[in-house]
Amino acid sequence: MTYENLDTELVNALLGDGRASLRSLADDLDVSVTTVSNHLADLEDEGVIRGYSPTVDYNALGYDVTAVIQLKVDGSALPDITDRLREHDQMISVYEVTGDHDIVAIGKFEDTDDMNDAIKTLLADADIRESNTNVVLNTVSEHEQFELDIED
Repeated sequence: MTYENLDTELVNALLGDGRASLRSLADDLDVSVTTVSNHLADLEDEGVIRGYSPTVDYNALGYDVTAVIQLKVDGSALPDITDRLREHDQMISVYEVTGDHDIVAIGKFEDTDDMNDAIKTLLADADIRESNTNVVLNTVSEHEQFELDIED
């Protein structure tokens, strides 16, 4: 293997098995353990790899309601609102977006009462001008990542 594609191959290998050992990664990529360790450290330092965590099935843990929450906010309040949403344990994704709304957040809730409580708390904020909430009926795909293309 050339080192030219090593970082991409390393990321792809970790996408396949995030718990792979340095030794198994080195064997799979046909490089030394030290090389894998050094490249992995560089990818972590650069923020390409930001951690190793399990993929959690929230439904299996009793969080049966997924909501997509769209918010319009006063422009100057955007950073404050996104920070508050990010700190909310049940908001698994928060995006600043273009279009009709300023923020899109994805939340996981135990039931509709739990969701309603969270939304009412949000709407009590004077900087939120408008909200639109969609309840997910069926999760088709979630937490998906994709392998990177290898350059020729």
